[in-house]
Amino acid sequence: MLPMEVVYVVLSAALVVAGLSLVALAARAYLETRHRSMFLLAVGFLLVVAAAVATTFSAFATEFGASRYLLTVNYAVTTLGYLFIIISVRTQ
Repeated sequence: MLPMEVVYVVLSAALVVAGLSLVALAARAYLETRHRSMFLLAVGFLLVVAAAVATTFSAFATEFGASRYLLTVNYAVTTLGYLFIIISVRTQ
């Protein structure tokens, strides 16, 4: 593995750990409060993490050859995740 690929994997892993921590916190808050906004927040962060994980695995599976498709799908899923996060903030 090239040094830059190692950096990519390390940063992807850090994003996953941080993102899943946020998912766990939001899910726990939802279970304690039953506020819909916490559920939407957890789903939003989960989508952002899923996009990162899928992109990392797909990049290595395609040997970084389908970058346009990978980035397009990544941005689509990440944007959907952020929309859930925005909706969660706006939901009362």
